Amino acid sequence: MKKLDLAQLAEVREFGHIEFLAKQLVEGFITGLHRSPFHGFSVEFAEHRLYNTGESTRHIDWKVYAKTDRLYTKRYEEETNLRCQLLLDVSPSMYYPAEDRGKLSFGLLASAAIAYMLQKQKDAVSLCTFAEEIKLHLPTKSTPSHLNKIFIALQSLWESKDLPTAKNTAIAETLHQIADKIPRRSLVVIFSDMFERVQETEQLFAALQHLKHNQHEVLLFHVTDRQTEYEFDFAERPTEFIDLETGEKIKLQPSQVRESFKKHQEQFYQDLKLRCGQYKIDLIETDIRQGFEEILYAYMVKRSKMK
Repeated sequence: MKKLDLAQLAEVREFGHIEFLAKQLVEGFITGLHRSPFHGFSVEFAEHRLYNTGESTRHIDWKVYAKTDRLYTKRYEEETNLRCQLLLDVSPSMYYPAEDRGKLSFGLLASAAIAYMLQKQKDAVSLCTFAEEIKLHLPTKSTPSHLNKIFIALQSLWESKDLPTAKNTAIAETLHQIADKIPRRSLVVIFSDMFERVQETEQLFAALQHLKHNQHEVLLFHVTDRQTEYEFDFAERPTEFIDLETGEKIKLQPSQVRESFKKHQEQFYQDLKLRCGQYKIDLIETDIRQGFEEILYAYMVKRSKMK
């Protein structure tokens, strides 16, 4: 899938089974990698990695070289096993746009695709969903049966018609709890719109720093509907806006607040980008209308750098 509009995302949601959709996304992505300059990242090479100039030649797989004319070194069990924590924000703001729960649907499918890739590489994966508190936290395992449990949990959210009752997200508190729960160095992948109360922004940054302090690698996908949440691109007519976190309502002409809104959003993003840079956290600005390739590629690049 390349670019998606919200109607297409709604169709994908109506189609149904998240496991099938995730596998289709991953297999299509891998096929694309094979046809691109980046095919060395393919999950088919779970037991090999590209040879780096200057390394010992002792572990080069010459049989693979004969077939591919590329130098790969054998990667041993202790090198390949990765532990990954998937953190998915399921707070009310993630149910926007309300007509198709766009950000949540995107996060669910992206999480399913990465979980599938992890298990395909024999890596261990955990799923944690959170809003004002941790809703679900599955253990970290690499078995097919465990992956099936993750798919079942994601499918349940995918099919649920219930609206969340929480009125506030607690990203900072959740990240602190996760940082304390993970016993070993892991890759922490976060899908969230990062909407936190203004007065708690510093706590959010402190929580991200906590993860890095505990030696975890962090990949943060900042999930947004950029057209409306950054550009404030709404039809120019009296419109009622509802805060999904608090339920507060306000009616106004979009042009009355567009510039100030965009300025505030840009400032928040720049602050987030600056802090992530300081903490060496990979921040990926993710627009739900742009498809999933960037998500999967960012994960594969990060995965290739971890040993």
